[in-house]
This record gives sequence, C-alpha cells and structure tokens, in this order.
Amino acid sequence: MSDTPHLAPPVVLVVDDTPENLDLMVGLLSDSYRVIVANSGERALRLAKGEHRPDLILLDITMPGMDGYEVCRGLKAEARTRDIPIIFLTAKAEIADETFGLALGAVDYITKPISPPIVMARIRTHLMLKSAADFLRDRSDYLATEVARRTREIEALQDVTVLAMASLGETRDNETGNHLRRTQHYVRCLAEQLQEHPRFAALLTPQNIELLYKSAPMHDIGKVGIPDRILLKPGKLDADEFEIMKTHTTLGHEAIHRAEVSLGRDMPFLRFSKEIALSHQEKWDGSGYPQGLAGDAIPLSARLMALADVYDALISKRVYKPAFSHSQARDILLGGRASHFDPDVVDAFVACEVEFKGIAERYADPE
Repeated sequence: MSDTPHLAPPVVLVVDDTPENLDLMVGLLSDSYRVIVANSGERALRLAKGEHRPDLILLDITMPGMDGYEVCRGLKAEARTRDIPIIFLTAKAEIADETFGLALGAVDYITKPISPPIVMARIRTHLMLKSAADFLRDRSDYLATEVARRTREIEALQDVTVLAMASLGETRDNETGNHLRRTQHYVRCLAEQLQEHPRFAALLTPQNIELLYKSAPMHDIGKVGIPDRILLKPGKLDADEFEIMKTHTTLGHEAIHRAEVSLGRDMPFLRFSKEIALSHQEKWDGSGYPQGLAGDAIPLSARLMALADVYDALISKRVYKPAFSHSQARDILLGGRASHFDPDVVDAFVACEVEFKGIAERYADPE
C-alpha cells in the first residue's frame, strides 16, 4: 500500500448552453479532472464564486442572457475569482473575437470544432502555469507577512532600546517620577496640533510624529554623566555646578552618536533623539545652550521638547520648589512666547492645553 497522499484532481468548470457540448467535454475530461458544468453564465458565476472554486474554466461565448464575455468580466472583477484561468471555447472564429476575449483576461482561445489532444494539452499547460503562479503568490504573501513580522520586531527592539537608555537617566533622579511618560505625550500632542501648519506640515508626518513620541524620553539621557553631588543637590546650583549640569545636553547627544557609530551607520529612528538631547535647552531668542541657536535654527523636535519639558517641570514638585498650577505654568509659557519658545509652539499649547491637563492627571506622580 502506498504512503503517498492522494491528491484531488484539478477542478474544471465547463460553461456551455448546449447539452451535447457539455456531454462531449465531460467525456473528454472526466478521466483526468473533476468536471463541473454550468449551462448559463449566471450559474457559472455562482459556481465560480462558491466555496469550491474551479482551477480552470472552459467558457463558451455565445449563450442566451449573459454571454461569455460578460461572464469573463464578472470573474475578473472579483478578487476571489480573478486569478482563475479562463479558456474561451467557442465557434466564434474571427480574429477580432479572439483579440477581444484575450483582452478581457482569458489565457487562451480555442475554436470549435475542437481537437481533443489540443484541448487537453492547453488545459494541462494552463493548469501548470496556474500552479506555478499560485506558488509564487503564496510565497509572496508569506514573505510579505514575514517582512511585516520582522519589521514589528525591529520596531519593538528600537522602542525597548530608547526606553532602556532613557530609563538610565531617570533612575539617577528619583524625583522625576512619570516625567518621561508625560513629556512624550505632550510632544505628540503639540506635533499633532501643528501637523497641518504650513511651517511644519512637511516634517510632521504621521511617521515622524510617532518617532518624536518615541524619542522624547531621550532628552535627559546625558544626565547619566552628571556627578551625583550636582544632579542630586537639594538646593540651587552655583555657577560652576550649573556649567557642569549644562553638559548633559552634549553628553546625551554624544552617547547616542557613539551608539550609531558602533553600528556603522546613521539610524533614522535616533535622529530626533539626538536633536532633542542636544538642543532641548536652546531658546527661541538664542539665549539657551549648548550652542546658542535661535529661531528656526533650533530643530523643531527640540522646540517641541523645550515647551513640554518646561511645562512639566513647572507643574511638578521639586525639593527646591512647589508644584505650580496649570494656570501658573500657562502664564509662564505665554510669557516666554517668542523669547524662550517658538511662538507657534506656544499657540499649539494653548490650543491643546485641555489635553495637557489630562496627560498630567493621567500620569501624575504618586504622592
């Protein structure tokens, strides 16, 4: 007894309104194929779209009601049936008829009276071609699914990398609480508010807004390089200490840049992280640090982060200050419009301040 699994024969649908022609084709094909028949175009479409689709269709053209051309159009219009090979089997022998049928999507055109060996050979050929096309289509679908899966894995790895690096800075300062979570939501809120603005529409695509959201937690990564005596000092920093604290911007940028160098190429998903880490302390009027950039010379990512960071610092309790109310923080931000902050970013904050308050409440620090 053979262990080889039995393969079901291919299914051939024969469509013809003449019973004698149907009988002829059933007799010719039934030894090699499972044959189903339809005596009208309407029935042919129902069978082709049913649960058990045929592997190939032999289709007459001249039929009452729906002719073969209409049936072909209907089959090609449906995703479920468009890849079934159609061979016109007809008495219409004009070149124009054949050209028209092939243009509709048929794979072959056989005129009556038929030659049985020719019909059988062409059916075998087109079933082999369909099998190869199905294999390639399935392979393509598998590869597309696999690429999508691996892309999700890479994106997840990127997210974990960013969060892990950002958490290094957060663990050094036990007062920051949910600061990282709040600021990344603030940044996304501002970016979405500005994405239709003529100044920013080209940059603030949905993909870039998502990258900004993921990159925001990296803004203070450079604090891992600040000594504890300065980072954790309970009072105000003196001038020398403040100069050291200011280096967290360049330290953070360099840390991310070194990570890219070790990989041998720039990583697009870290672009905004570098900008934010280096420039989020710059001010619109050029009085910030570390480079003293002004206006549009400051990367947009850093301008968004600057407002988000200051707002959150204002509403958060620190050893050197109480938590300000939203109204107090709002007044301070408005006072910094066109000096500390990009005016349009401040306007975006005003437009979405309800969302800011909601984010602050949702991710409030534990008492």
